[in-house]
Amino acid sequence: MSKTVLVLVETVDDYLPLLEQAGYRLIRAQTPQRRAEAITHHANEIDAVLTRGPLGLTADEIAVLPNLKIICVIGAGYEQVDLAAAAARGITVTNGAGANATAVADHAMAMLLALLRDIPRADASTRRGEWNRVISPSVSGKRMGIIGLGAVGLAIAKRAAQGFDMSVSYHSRNPRDGVPYTYCGSPLQLAEAVDILVVATPGGAGTQHLVDAQVLDALGREGYLVNIARASVVDTDALARALQQGRIAGAALDVFDDEPKVPDAFKALGNTVLTPHVAGQSPQAAQDTVALVLRNLQAYFAGEPVLTPV
Repeated sequence: MSKTVLVLVETVDDYLPLLEQAGYRLIRAQTPQRRAEAITHHANEIDAVLTRGPLGLTADEIAVLPNLKIICVIGAGYEQVDLAAAAARGITVTNGAGANATAVADHAMAMLLALLRDIPRADASTRRGEWNRVISPSVSGKRMGIIGLGAVGLAIAKRAAQGFDMSVSYHSRNPRDGVPYTYCGSPLQLAEAVDILVVATPGGAGTQHLVDAQVLDALGREGYLVNIARASVVDTDALARALQQGRIAGAALDVFDDEPKVPDAFKALGNTVLTPHVAGQSPQAAQDTVALVLRNLQAYFAGEPVLTPV
């Protein structure tokens, strides 16, 4: 008997046929209205849910899906999935750890280069017929700090160290064995030691506002922040004030608290680079993400251990 997957994500449509070709029936519900309707009308049919961190799955939704057995989250973050409600029902939760790490790391470095070399403003002024040859900081040789040294953090560290001759330090819940990078015991200690602070840790209550005003002040007037993880890890108001007051040099942001809304304060500043939560999106990343979901589903329904349990 085929299994039914409720699909809440909207970013991997081109590769969902991988699931259908494997025999899964999909219910696509990629807007809030369609999501509510699907859960109301197909509750008894749904065996699995495909979601992403910000979309999540609530305790109330889990409660009305009596046959739900597995929740697959694309991407590393799963902050809006009610893990307690899932655990109480014995529902397996998986994530997409590592599936899009290459794309995210590429985007992080692209944003960093754009920010330090002031590429967006240089491009805009050149298109206006101007010839403003502004002196911009070098990237090579800087000191990079990374909050979160999972698959994405490791991929960023590799690019920074091997491609740009950066020294790399990091903070995570625990030191990682076998990495050639310097561990710092807190975000504050990390910020004090680096020129560039990259946020690469999942969101959620455990990482809420790890980067606060004190950390930003420690990063300093010549320091830069790059966030390709979750907006909740950074205190948005504190960041806006630090940028406006010149207490840090600039910020590159791919994530925001109330997407798709972007704070006007960030849009008004010349020392920001902003992108619409696209770091993890590329054709290859989308294909690899869905392929990992499929492997987790196949393993679960075959009675085998899932590959990336939360």
